Amino acid sequence: MSWAQISALVFGVGGFGALVAATTSNEWKVTTRASSVITATWVYQGLWMNCAGNALGSFHCRPHFTIFKVEGYIQACRGLMIAAVSLGFFGSIFALFGMKCTKVGGSDKMKAKIACLAGIVFILSGLCSMTGCSLYANKITTEFFDPLYVEQKYELGAALFIGWAGASLCIIGGVIFCFSLSDNNKTPRMGYAYNGATSAMSSRTKYGGEGNFKTTNPSKQFDKNAYV
Repeated sequence: MSWAQISALVFGVGGFGALVAATTSNEWKVTTRASSVITATWVYQGLWMNCAGNALGSFHCRPHFTIFKVEGYIQACRGLMIAAVSLGFFGSIFALFGMKCTKVGGSDKMKAKIACLAGIVFILSGLCSMTGCSLYANKITTEFFDPLYVEQKYELGAALFIGWAGASLCIIGGVIFCFSLSDNNKTPRMGYAYNGATSAMSSRTKYGGEGNFKTTNPSKQFDKNAYV
C-alpha cells in the first residue's frame, strides 16, 4: 500500500507543478509564425500578459495593467487556475501527513482519513484546471472557425496542453489516494482475526495447565496416605 501512496504522491505533486507552470506561462494562445509574409512575427498571450516576438529573437511583453478591461473568460480562467494551484498545494501537504511511510498524522485510521481528504482535494484541483483550460480552448477554437470573426485569430498554446496534463495527473493521484482508504479499512479486520486466534490459543493453554494441576495433586495425596 505504501507503494501505491508513493505513486499517488508523485502523480499529485507532478500535476501540481504542471499547473503552476501552465498558470504562469504566457503561451495560452499563439499566432502562427507564418502569418506575416514580409517578416516572421508572432504574438502569444497568457493570463497575465501579452507578448510579441519575431524571427530575429527579439520579443516584448506587456502585462494586463487593469482587471476591468480584461475579457470575462480570461478572468474566469484566472480564478479557476488560482483555485487549482491552491488546492494542489494543500493536497500535497495533506498527502504527506496521510501517507503510511511518514511518522506524522496520528494513528493509521486518522492517516487513512487524511489520505482520502488529500485525494478529494487533488481531484478538485484537477477539475478546476481542466475546466479553465477547456474554457480558454473553446474560446480560441470558436473564434478560429468563425468566418465572421475578422480580428486576429489564434491557435492553442503549449500552456493549455500542460494544464490538461497536470489536471490528468492530479485526478489520477487523487483517485489512488481515495482507493487507499478502502484498502486501509481491510487491515483492522485481518489483525482482529489474528488476535482472536492468539487469545484462543492462550486461553486453551491456561485452562489446560490448571487441569493438569488439579489431576496431579490427588495422586500426591494418595501416595502419602499409602505410606502412612
